[in-house]
Amino acid sequence: MLNHLFKGIFDAEYTAVISPGKFLLCVSVALVIGLLLAGCYMYHSRYTRSFVATLAMLPAVVCVVIMMVNGNVGTGVAVAGAFSLIRFRSAAGSAKEIGAIFLAMGTGLLAGMGYLGYAVLCAVLLGGVSMIYNQLDFGVKKRNRQYKTLRITIPENLDYTDVFAPVMSEYTKECELTEVKTTNMGSLFRLTYHLTLQDVSREKEMIDRLRCRNGNLEITISNQQTAIGEL
Repeated sequence: MLNHLFKGIFDAEYTAVISPGKFLLCVSVALVIGLLLAGCYMYHSRYTRSFVATLAMLPAVVCVVIMMVNGNVGTGVAVAGAFSLIRFRSAAGSAKEIGAIFLAMGTGLLAGMGYLGYAVLCAVLLGGVSMIYNQLDFGVKKRNRQYKTLRITIPENLDYTDVFAPVMSEYTKECELTEVKTTNMGSLFRLTYHLTLQDVSREKEMIDRLRCRNGNLEITISNQQTAIGEL
């Protein structure tokens, strides 16, 4: 009687029906895997509450979808189309976030296919590797303190082409003007440079020299950061 309750009304006689016990077992394992992956992502990493909550639920959602497809090619194509539509309604995340989503979907796929052991093994193995990379700051430049973004505000009558070149050549190894923007109704220019400092301890000295050339207007210096949309 219970199996008939969970049988689809459009199922044929030869269609395999997933028992409620197996269904609950697969979803429960997928939920545990989601919590494990969310915990691994949160370790030594910046995150938002909404993202880790979604990451914890994603394996279970994918698991349910795969179990319901259950070999039906038409349903599988429809599910693939639905997932592709979600991509166009959401903003692109960082490479790390996309990797975590793919990992969660992969483990959910394994759980939905019934390979619970492989799903747990995949989550533990790859989640552990992710934690190790976060602990070791894998991929972080060891001398990233030397890479700076400098923003200088100058009056509109000041020719910015070579006015800061002597100072830049003295205090930086590399200097690139990446953006020129007008501000304050066109009465000021804001210049953006990407710098590689020769000596971090002389940063204030460089700023003081620049203030003498830009009329003591606003100067901002910060660490270089990769835009979130870049991979």
